[in-house]
Amino acid sequence: MAFGLGRLGWPPETFWAATPREIGAALRAHQLVDLAAAPPREALQSLMAAHPDA
Repeated sequence: MAFGLGRLGWPPETFWAATPREIGAALRAHQLVDLAAAPPREALQSLMAAHPDA
């Protein structure tokens, strides 16, 4: 529940309608995210300058 409702931000009706297989797939996909592969700060700042929000 903490993963589905908290980490994924699913509303309760989505969480309770999900099958164990769907929850497992979401968990596996979430574990594949490698925070060490995040771009360096300079690359992020360059992207932000090239694509401003406003």
